[in-house]
Amino acid sequence: MDLFEYGLDKEGFVSAPLAERMRPRDLSEFVGQEHIIGLGHVLRNAIDSGNLPSMVLWGPPGCGKTTLARIMSRSTSAHFSAVSAVSAGVADLRKIVDEARERQKSYKQRTLLFIDEIHRFNKAQQDAILPYVESGILTLIGATTENPSFEVISPLLSRSHVYVLKPLSESEVKRIIWNALTDKERGLGKLVVELEDDALEFLVAMTNLDARSALNALEVAVMTTPPNAEGCRCITLEVVEDVVQRRNILFDKNGEQHFDIISALHKTMRGSDPDASLYWLARLVEAGEDPLYILRRLVRFASEDVGMADPQALVVCMAAQQAVHFIGMPEGNVSLAQAVVYLATAPKSNSLYTAYAKVKNEVMLGKNEAVPLHLRNAPTKLMKELGYGKGYKYAPEYNESFVRQQNLPDTLEGRQFYEPKEQGYEGQVLLRLKKWWPERYH
Repeated sequence: MDLFEYGLDKEGFVSAPLAERMRPRDLSEFVGQEHIIGLGHVLRNAIDSGNLPSMVLWGPPGCGKTTLARIMSRSTSAHFSAVSAVSAGVADLRKIVDEARERQKSYKQRTLLFIDEIHRFNKAQQDAILPYVESGILTLIGATTENPSFEVISPLLSRSHVYVLKPLSESEVKRIIWNALTDKERGLGKLVVELEDDALEFLVAMTNLDARSALNALEVAVMTTPPNAEGCRCITLEVVEDVVQRRNILFDKNGEQHFDIISALHKTMRGSDPDASLYWLARLVEAGEDPLYILRRLVRFASEDVGMADPQALVVCMAAQQAVHFIGMPEGNVSLAQAVVYLATAPKSNSLYTAYAKVKNEVMLGKNEAVPLHLRNAPTKLMKELGYGKGYKYAPEYNESFVRQQNLPDTLEGRQFYEPKEQGYEGQVLLRLKKWWPERYH
């Protein structure tokens, strides 16, 4: 039995993938997103009243953005014009605008313009539809997996409502899978399929709550499994493991998730949590993030957040960089893990970070006075005659290689930029400074 025996000819998509065939036709079939389309919620009220505003649907893959847009079109009797930002250009948009204007004039019918992956539209393309959204010729529904604050131009965003779609829950994805298994009209219900519990759990976990991926994987599993003597197709864990070779990892190297996850890594290391730090590291590494990018962030962390509390942290990070460069990936992932755990468990001090910020502020806003004469170099006779280097005290000639002398310009004398903490090695540094400069460090 193949896909052509499902009796779907009347729907016109007999050869369409299972995920497309099972796409909900109305809100009664839609699973999830109760926080925006549940009874009494704003978007549900807008759909029921037929008064839809322009909007951007922001959510992860496979959570129902495209489906919801199509349902809104059917529910409001609006004409549905769909384009993909990957392939559409300004000329395509102008054609849709002309047709929408004529449709509005002749039939009093509104046009919903659905732009899939709207974050891929450049500024010029977004500008092209702005006046027609503003005038009401088009009602825009944009779908994006990226934060619209970064990807959608402000004028268009200000004229649209942003609805955040949540990832589907495990129970919701399971419900969608069982719907597909039992639906005789559009799904796999005409087949006798037994999906084992551990296979279902694995399928849901490995597709990362992406309903589309789960349905597509399910279809491959069913259609490649021959029926047994009783005519039943038994989908075991081994079958699903063979179909789903690698988990869908939600990550975009140039998108918000890239910055969210690297931020999570930084903050969990700062919070001295090695377990969480390793988790976020693995999320980056296994999604294919450039290891050198990760290492640059670790090196920065070693100085910014650990600093003088453990100067060895910087050495460990640079050693990890050399190890990754020397042995490559994936073997280098353990070296990355070593550096991350070292940083997470090291004593913390941001004294260097704050000290440099103070110094930078002074340099950028202060007078930038001349170097005191005794600190200047005197390579020529004239310079010596002018007093360059005169009175300079050579520290190694003094007891404990330390001697007090003025090292800042007169107007800054006595200023303290570096404020060491008592954690780790920096505590020893603080003791020395208290001895050498008691008026500053006390």
